[in-house]
Amino acid sequence: MSSMSTGHGDLNNTSVLRRAVQEFRPEPEYAYRSLAIPESHDDLDIRTNYRPFLLRDDIESCDVRVYDPRGLPVKDDTQHDHPKVQELRELSKWSDGHVWICPEQHGTITAVFKNQIDWIPLSTGSVRPTQGRTLAIAQVNGGSQSFNTVNSLRILGRWMRMFAIPNQSSVPQAYTQFTDIVDEGQSKEYREAEGGSRMKPSGNRDRLVDCMEELVKYTILMRPQFDLFNDRYSERMANEAKRQKEEEESKKRTEGM
Repeated sequence: MSSMSTGHGDLNNTSVLRRAVQEFRPEPEYAYRSLAIPESHDDLDIRTNYRPFLLRDDIESCDVRVYDPRGLPVKDDTQHDHPKVQELRELSKWSDGHVWICPEQHGTITAVFKNQIDWIPLSTGSVRPTQGRTLAIAQVNGGSQSFNTVNSLRILGRWMRMFAIPNQSSVPQAYTQFTDIVDEGQSKEYREAEGGSRMKPSGNRDRLVDCMEELVKYTILMRPQFDLFNDRYSERMANEAKRQKEEEESKKRTEGM
């Protein structure tokens, strides 16, 4: 798997973030460089005037990345280096937890969503893009409430060796639950509405927020233990057998000299 980074030399995949209201073009001479300010030299003036990349206090929270599946090819065994495949895998490797949201189509998850999961391998060498991550699941419905999709997502998450939180959300009549899209040309309204398509205040929204809070809590508890959860007895035994075999082969080569 080839490694990916942004044009800023940043390992985080900023290409999947919601578009910024104000764009900042990086200076080429500072590409692939990082600025670090020690605590002893940090002060309010610097923070206010020279660090506009810091989030405001009212929106500080988790670092959320949204994957857009448009352009992702149908799963095969030949396009592993496709940019959309690499973007998806790098996001999963970078993440501490996932949020899977899928509409229900013909009583189950859609092919578009399943195709995304099919592109994420259980392991690539020693790297496991999903194992040990926490998982929140939700579904949207065009009609009445159903739970077929969240049940399928829970099974799929377990197969991907993820820890699905107990809570889940199913939103009925999703087309009535969101605000209208705001034209980007209306800068003030666009900024205030965060682009529109935001979930309206309702019991459905409250329950979805419950799920997100629960995901964060479980992730905080489990993140320090990722290495522990990834330590598998069967793999330790396989590695030990491999080590012993290499030692025996090395000994035979030495004796044959």
